[in-house]
Amino acid sequence: MTIKVLGPGCMNCKTLERRTLEALEQLHVEAHVEKIVDLDGIISYGIMRTPGLVIDETVVWQGGVPTVEKIKELVAARIQVN
Repeated sequence: MTIKVLGPGCMNCKTLERRTLEALEQLHVEAHVEKIVDLDGIISYGIMRTPGLVIDETVVWQGGVPTVEKIKELVAARIQVN
């Protein structure tokens, strides 16, 4: 599983990254997490509001910071799809 946190490095982006790592730890899921901070990279996913969260090349969240529980739901849903 590959997870990308999209955003310019703002506080919300950092919070999303931290919560994502926490959610993965709680779920005992291994994933490659990377940050996409360049504008072209963010735009290529069609993100209009940051931060954004992409799981296995599917945008699952944009704008605002979801709770750890919501991120766990998003990750679990992608695991079931695959």
